[in-house]
Amino acid sequence: MAIKDKNVFASKIGAILAAAGSAVGLGNVWRFPTETGANGGAAFILIYVLFMLVFGVPIMVTEFAIGRHAQSDVSDSFQKMSGGKRAWRLMGLLPVVSGVLVLSYYSVVAGWTLHYVIEALMNGFAGKESAQYTSDFEAFSSDPVQPIIWTVAIIAMTCSIVALGVQRGIERGAKIMMPMLFVFIIVLVGCSLSLPDADKGLAFLLKPDFSKVTSSVCLSAMGQAFFSLSVGIGCLCTYACYFRKDVDLMKDGLSVASIDTMVALFSGFIIFPAVYSIQGLQPDAGPSLVFITLPNVFQQVFGGMPVVAYIASLVFYLLLVMAALTSSISMLEMAAAYFLKNFKMPRLTATLLVSAVCLVLGSFCSLSFGAWKDVTIFGMGFFDLFDFLVAKLMMPIGGTLMCVFLGWVVDEKVLRAEMTNNGTIKSPLYPVYRFIIRYFAPLCIMLIFANELGLFDFLK
Repeated sequence: MAIKDKNVFASKIGAILAAAGSAVGLGNVWRFPTETGANGGAAFILIYVLFMLVFGVPIMVTEFAIGRHAQSDVSDSFQKMSGGKRAWRLMGLLPVVSGVLVLSYYSVVAGWTLHYVIEALMNGFAGKESAQYTSDFEAFSSDPVQPIIWTVAIIAMTCSIVALGVQRGIERGAKIMMPMLFVFIIVLVGCSLSLPDADKGLAFLLKPDFSKVTSSVCLSAMGQAFFSLSVGIGCLCTYACYFRKDVDLMKDGLSVASIDTMVALFSGFIIFPAVYSIQGLQPDAGPSLVFITLPNVFQQVFGGMPVVAYIASLVFYLLLVMAALTSSISMLEMAAAYFLKNFKMPRLTATLLVSAVCLVLGSFCSLSFGAWKDVTIFGMGFFDLFDFLVAKLMMPIGGTLMCVFLGWVVDEKVLRAEMTNNGTIKSPLYPVYRFIIRYFAPLCIMLIFANELGLFDFLK
């Protein structure tokens, strides 16, 4: 039943879809297939699902617990749950900065997907040679004006939703966009499974070859479970402050992880049959798979059915836009909530302020592919620098600190009360959860941290 408090999600399904939308993003569509392709397929997927259950979900629930307990923005949540220790408030600023940086460069890539929606709508992929897809993407991404225009469009769409508030904006947007995303996925899976040699792609995804499992594969699966849920960055902590007090955090965490994993797996069902239908294509092609390889694949494999090629291309890029928007909304909300709560700004003012900052930084990131490609800091352009700071440093550090905070700093009685809704629900897995948060999860994150920085490769 809907509730009247506009500062909380009106329904449980709305809360789950919003949190799932935060977790589901462009990484589900290209990072998961890329990691799966590079690490042997089905065996990697099984290990990934295992780490999602014993590692990803507990960290996500940790964010939920911190946010719901305080009912405030992420920085204030740490101070309240620590019993008023101001040092932890400063730690809570790390996710806010991370969110601004992520949204800045994420909006650039999301803008590319929006541009490709228009290209697909205008049937701009038809009749091109293979090399032309590469040259077209390089010309577009390096253009000093066009990508910024599409970045503005994405940020404006995100801003308009967040400015409407929790129930009218974020929750309603999730209830519309997440079902649309699933419809798009189902349509594309149907198209891919109809391709010649689709069975080869399915075999790669469904028949595990455990001889390919190495320590590197396990580390990659662990990292995918961590990054896929967008934990350690504070978005889920912010959304949790809008959870009702009767929400079962562990159950909702499993629901969100299930949706996120399902989107990733179905993305594999879309991409791998398509890739295997054309000789010479590699399943670990990375982001180029999305903007160069797949437009080519859709035109080649559906060449005799131009209507199907048109629909597949258009629906695929609409899927990407939906995935991008659901994530960008959570990042903008996290940063806007900080100014809304701490500086008593109106929601519209706080949203516009953060959007303006992200637009400026996003323009820097966009220009780093073209006019500013020679402008570097520590040898990296703005896009690569922001990505490095967040993915390699801030997310692992943030995730570790959250685990340490809830496992060692917060009073155990407070944590137990949050996980059991003050004793009103049973939580038989609570002791396991607490052990994971105190010992196992920090160890896993430190391993991911070392792996992302290339420490293991250096030692080899």
